[in-house]
Order: sequence, then structure tokens, then C-alpha cells
Amino acid sequence: MRHDSYVIISPVKNEERYVEATLTSVLSQTVKPIRWIIVDDGSSDCTPEILRRYAQQADWIQIVRLDHTQSRQPGTPVVHAFRRGFELVRHEMTQFVVKLDCDVKVPPDYFELLLAKFREDPALGIASGVYLEEQADNGWQPIPMPSYHAAGASKMMRAECYRQIGGFVQSPGWDTVDEIRAQVRGWKTRHFEEIRFQHLKKEGSGIGALATSIMHGRVYYLTGGGKLFLFFKILHRTISERPYLLSGLALLWGYLTALFSGQRKLVTSEEARFYARSLNRRLWNRPGVCFQLSQQG
Repeated sequence: MRHDSYVIISPVKNEERYVEATLTSVLSQTVKPIRWIIVDDGSSDCTPEILRRYAQQADWIQIVRLDHTQSRQPGTPVVHAFRRGFELVRHEMTQFVVKLDCDVKVPPDYFELLLAKFREDPALGIASGVYLEEQADNGWQPIPMPSYHAAGASKMMRAECYRQIGGFVQSPGWDTVDEIRAQVRGWKTRHFEEIRFQHLKKEGSGIGALATSIMHGRVYYLTGGGKLFLFFKILHRTISERPYLLSGLALLWGYLTALFSGQRKLVTSEEARFYARSLNRRLWNRPGVCFQLSQQG
């Protein structure tokens, strides 16, 4: 087994505007994956044609087509597609697994740099770079994330860590649950400020800002976040994210609907306590952090 061996699994649906940038950036990597499974979750645009054209350029690219008409929502269909792709490589002798969305552009040395970070720290289980989103007035800007968070759009996982946590949960919030489970089991999770990639489609653009806030409120409950941090999270979104006030109320609504629905949390009691304590430490250890909360926090 090579120390730099990794596989990429990419769920995709109707990304004709961005997928070519993702394809060309992976083909340009200084350290290429041993396999890249792209799971097309029923695209109805030109995405399949673009995928077929690029798959002809590399025998390590495999396209899997899921034929159905289900509309895509964050979380569940994405994880379902990822799992289908992982089944094809689960027996591969590889050290790392990458979940890569098809609306990103990574620099040529992106995976080489991440692999170097994993070699430096054997306890590192999940990692990513920082993602940039294009803003109308300021160009490409990094999106703030908690130090322990790896961007869900392009994260690398040690294969052993991925298996220990039981893979991704098939629910919105999967990219928080994986980090909680990994940390409880002694793995480190983080992103690296000096490693960056472009997220070509702004988060939440597919379902809208308010629906995204509602989803984040629901996810916060399902992942066991505490009420103190929730207060600051709502305050932050109320005063700093558009539509102002409504964004904070939408977050609260998502939390309350999940709370009173009786839905089972995605984490165990131990994992929920661990997560709540971790969030509270962010408040005590970094003054003013309530005004720097990310959507993932």
C-alpha cells in the first residue's frame, strides 16, 4: 500500500455549469488518485455527457449512474450517492478516502499538500483546506470555519478513521457527525488555512437562505449542540446574515421543530455531551467568538 494512495468519490447532479472545472482540476493534480468514482444522481442536464468525455481521458475515472428523478437536497441524497460509490472501492488497498463535490476547483497540489499533513500527524483523521467563495465586491474570499471543521465539499479522511466512525450518516448534518464521532474516538479533525480551494457555487444557493438556516437549526439539534452556544449562534445570524433577523428566526425555528418532533438525534448521549462541551470551549477560549460563528459551528 502506497503512503499517498487515495480514492475520490464524487456525488453529482445537474452540475453542467461547474463540473468541468472540477474534472480538469483533478486531472491536473500532482498526486493523482488511484480511482475516482463519480456517482451521477440522475442528472437531467449535460452533466452525463461532460462526465463521459472526461472519463475517456483516464482509466481511473469510473462513472456510476443512479437513474431516478428524486430532487436533490443537502445531506441525504448526497450521502446515499457517496455510499454507492464507496461500495465499489471498499476493498481497495488505499489509505485515504476523499469526498469531493463537483462544484469545486482545487489547485494542482491540493491533495499532495493534504497527504503531507496526514503524514506529519498519524492522529489526523479528517482534514480539508479552506474554501473560497466569490463575493460581488471583494472577489474570492475564505469562508470562516471552526478550527476542527473540515469542509464537506472537499474533505480527505484516513480510511481507518472512516471505517471506525461507521461512514457518513444519511442525514443533513453528516459533515458534523463524522467529526464528532472521530474526535470521540481519539482522531483529530481540522482544516488548514494555507491550503485553499474554490467553491464555485455558494452554499445554500440550491434551496435558498432561509431554508438553509432552518436546516442548520435542525442539524444543530440533531448533533447535540447546547443551548448556550445556540443563543449566540442565533444572535450572530440575526445581525450578520441576510435576510437580517429572519435568518436568526429561521435557525431557531429549525431547532425547535426538530426538538418537538421527537426525532432521534444523530449522535449518542456521550457524543452530544462531547460536542456541547467543545462548542462551549469556543466561547470561553476565544472572546468575541459569537460574532465569528460559521454556519458549520
